[in-house]
Amino acid sequence: MLQDSDTIRISDVSEAVVHGILEVISDGIWDWHANTGFVYRNTGWYRMLGYKPHTLDNTVFTWESLIHPDDLAAVMAKFDLCLSDSVHEYRAEYRCRTRDGSYLWIEDCGRIIERNPDGSVARMIGAHRDIHASKLLLAQLERRNHSLEQQVAERTAELVRLNEALQQKAEENRQLAETDALTGAASRYRLERVIKLECERSRRFKYAFSVIAMDVDDFKQINDNHGHSAGDQTLVKIVALVRTHIREIDLIARWGGDEFMVVLPNTGLADGRLVADKLRELIVRSRVCEQLDITLSFGLAEYQPDEPMSQLMVRVDRALYQAKLAGKNQICE
Repeated sequence: MLQDSDTIRISDVSEAVVHGILEVISDGIWDWHANTGFVYRNTGWYRMLGYKPHTLDNTVFTWESLIHPDDLAAVMAKFDLCLSDSVHEYRAEYRCRTRDGSYLWIEDCGRIIERNPDGSVARMIGAHRDIHASKLLLAQLERRNHSLEQQVAERTAELVRLNEALQQKAEENRQLAETDALTGAASRYRLERVIKLECERSRRFKYAFSVIAMDVDDFKQINDNHGHSAGDQTLVKIVALVRTHIREIDLIARWGGDEFMVVLPNTGLADGRLVADKLRELIVRSRVCEQLDITLSFGLAEYQPDEPMSQLMVRVDRALYQAKLAGKNQICE
């Protein structure tokens, strides 16, 4: 009979041993360390989605990027209920993108195993389980309940054709709504959606992010002296130049007229200033307008915890205004 001193506790087992055990489990296991942002995923998780083991970034961004866009809001709503301790465990069914681009239905379950002294999450573990076959079978049975198999096949083919046409049209409409027609930068509509998402992500995962506002100095002189075509081409060249010098996860958007904004996820104020300074010097060195030397003024703001999005936009706009007052070709916070 074991004595109290002989009892084995999970805390007595090394992290390496725990992860070694998880590697031989076929289901997809994840282990989120919220204080550091590190997410461990076992071999079964990668195998289920068709990836080579441990080839993706160990962050929550990897998880978010694989969730089907139509399922993301519902998944995060359930996840937030667990983080706030409103429910005992997190559980959701949704589609995950596999390596070949198709989507796989999974069941995702998780529990918080450790909280910080302030009540926030310190560590959470969970598992992904492949339920794609059962989802497909259920869908097939539901279709057969409504009609004969041949009628279902014919109707399904027609629905697929119509759905593809609708998806194509929806994608065209989305592109029109989210892209600035002149410069190819993101539209103001998309910018506001992205900043709202970053605010939610910052509150949820405690990630910093910053926003840069940029405005062409003396832009009216280009239009007045050289024509609107020269002004338009200047804006197009600025967007193309900036896009090649920011990260793939960053977003450049046209806020209006000759004013642009750059959203920098997972970036604090100090790093944001480095980016703004790099872009400022880049514009100075580059010949984006054949007729004139062009400079930009920059406003910079880092999102503050629980700050309304509108307040963030006010702060970055004020910083840009201060840069203009300071003599232009400046960066102000």
